[in-house]
Amino acid sequence: MSKIIVAKFGGSSLADASQIRKAAEIIKSNPERRYIVVSAPGKRSVDDIKITDMLYTLHKKFMSHEDFSETLANIRERYAEIVRELNIDFDVSSEIHEIAENLSDSPDYPASRGEYINAKIIAKFLGFPFVDAKDGIFFNENGTLNESETFYTFGEILKGCEYAVIPGFYGTGHDGRIKTFSRGGSDVTGSIAARSVNADLYENWTDVSGMLSADPRIVKAPRVIDCITYTELRELSYMGASVLHEDAVFPVRKAGIPINIRNTNRPGDNGTYISADISAGVKRSAVTGIAGRKGFCSIRVEKSMMNGETGFGAKLLYIFAKNNVPFEHCPTGIDTISVVVNYQTFEAHRESILREIKNTLDPDYITIEKNLACIAVVGQGMAGVRGMAARVFTALSGAGVNVRMIDQGSDELNIIVGVDESDYETSINALYNNMIIQH
Repeated sequence: MSKIIVAKFGGSSLADASQIRKAAEIIKSNPERRYIVVSAPGKRSVDDIKITDMLYTLHKKFMSHEDFSETLANIRERYAEIVRELNIDFDVSSEIHEIAENLSDSPDYPASRGEYINAKIIAKFLGFPFVDAKDGIFFNENGTLNESETFYTFGEILKGCEYAVIPGFYGTGHDGRIKTFSRGGSDVTGSIAARSVNADLYENWTDVSGMLSADPRIVKAPRVIDCITYTELRELSYMGASVLHEDAVFPVRKAGIPINIRNTNRPGDNGTYISADISAGVKRSAVTGIAGRKGFCSIRVEKSMMNGETGFGAKLLYIFAKNNVPFEHCPTGIDTISVVVNYQTFEAHRESILREIKNTLDPDYITIEKNLACIAVVGQGMAGVRGMAARVFTALSGAGVNVRMIDQGSDELNIIVGVDESDYETSINALYNNMIIQH
């Protein structure tokens, strides 16, 4: 039996007719690429506008009772240009008219049409059947994926198609209306499709030759990661590495389906291979990658004999949970505990949280530190190397950076440091040069 590959192509890979032709050549070059998940057209140049952004603007104008005819015309012309250059018979106007006729209070429907129309165009160009994601992907009332219904139904639909093109980014909500994933959610659709058909491989085609070991906007020409585990990818994605949507890991990880991140513009490159474990004999650096994010703050609670109070930490974290403020990290000491959270989210509930901490826990001091950036040094091989934390401190000290927080995961997969936002770029470069280049 032949292998099954699910291939997802991102917006940059499908930005115009020229890019779509490249994607089509890749698809046709391997008959095992049977199920194709597509994004909406992305930017054609730096100053261009993504179709999805145009659709969100359309909805915003509709809701504020503004004239949206020009925005609608721009969307129509963008697709019409693609259809003309691909030389296919496709009625763009009727699709755009349908969007205008079905605008409502929810932005999910119009936002989803970017993928929907693009998938129909690409299906026509390839000569593949079109399968609408709304018929196979379902959400629970709380917005989470209904896994059992989705994997069974989607799998049954796709089993009936030798080949298919599927729009990414959306499914059907519990109320029967279109519901989207968060931005970048076409990655998740591809992962769900791969799980539903028990694919042998999930390819994610984008505009870079794999996942980079650091942010190229900060580090000059960072190395491509040849192979990485699901766990390492999850850590790096969560901390800001943006090649793959962080939620795209879970469906394929559970089924043991590997992911291969590839470059549509350089299809000969191997890209990054993501799997549960790294094959024996593969030589890798102890540190796989470095990623981080700005915009954090730390709420430091100090109370003498805190360690003797049963449930002190649980009560503190419950206060944040009750106010819908998720915590990121929670470093502790004997008489202190710090909760690191997103600053903007915290600010929206600041007074309520501080009041409840004082009334419930009676602390000696509460200190708030703003302008915090968190950086993760991630590597499955770090657990077997002595002095990794010392190397982190040495690298940052040598760059003149003061470490405001350090938190190491219990599995020793990552070391997270908190630094001033003003030291963020300096810290990333120092850690990359000392942890990846030199070791």
